[in-house]
Amino acid sequence: MFKASIFTSVALALGLASAPAALAGEYPDQPVTIIVPSKAGGSTDRTARLFTELAEKNYEGFEFVIQNVPGSGGQKGFEAIARADADGYTIGLNFTPQLVAHIVSGRAQYTLDSFHVMGNVAQDPGIVVVPADSPIKTMADLAAASGLTVAVNGIGSDDFLAAKQFESIAGVTFNLLPTKGSTEQKAAILGGHVDAAFMNLSQMIKQHKAGDARIIAMLTEERDANLPDMPTALEQGYDVQMRATRGFVAPAGIPDEIQSQLDTMLAEIMASDEFKANAAKGNIFLLPMSGPDYLAYLTDLQAQTQAVYDQAPW
Repeated sequence: MFKASIFTSVALALGLASAPAALAGEYPDQPVTIIVPSKAGGSTDRTARLFTELAEKNYEGFEFVIQNVPGSGGQKGFEAIARADADGYTIGLNFTPQLVAHIVSGRAQYTLDSFHVMGNVAQDPGIVVVPADSPIKTMADLAAASGLTVAVNGIGSDDFLAAKQFESIAGVTFNLLPTKGSTEQKAAILGGHVDAAFMNLSQMIKQHKAGDARIIAMLTEERDANLPDMPTALEQGYDVQMRATRGFVAPAGIPDEIQSQLDTMLAEIMASDEFKANAAKGNIFLLPMSGPDYLAYLTDLQAQTQAVYDQAPW
């Protein structure tokens, strides 16, 4: 399906007369490692494996190895990508806002300039969720209540930043409970151990539809097609918007002809019907962005995150 097109596209991009057969023979001559800054089995890991499945199937000579590097909210993995040899044999996944939150907090041993941004693949819209029997039914109810314990997925996460945004807009202060992940958040909500949680749609959509928990707002610009009857926080009078994104990056400095092959491969796979169908089956919500568009998004997100950090450092 794609085998001829990637090298033709690279040839055109480089101004060559024909597809660079020599390049195809020289690169790759060994497996390409994809660093995933999270444990195996999570949404970031599954996104990487969806890509490798189609890449190995459709691009002759390419073999990929997933290397999971979890820890410190993705920081260990992000740093491993940034310091990898810029030879085209190591690329990686990133996820936001953690990628920029570590920069803003001063903990990161990298900057956005440490990466070549290949493009975004997926998103996971932010939500606010409460236990099924909670009296809180709207964002106004959430703002009016006092002394609430609210679960978030760690300091500096998208959940944390969204909760802090809401605190600022609504003039409230939560007892924020940083958890070690969505599994712990789910247990807290389903067991009624917290009053609310800022989470992501993929983590609670099944429980909401089953009546085991209740989503009260989407943290998106517009209503989400996966839950079209759920109003946004913006519709309810609170301009809180947050999503997690998952995209591919590479260490800065990979030779242009090699980086062009990888970028073209990613763009072609994301555009394929097979990838879209596989993502839908895996409950992965796609949000394709080109490399330049995603870099602009990350730059803006870093500025927004800096503003939150300046008000309430963590």
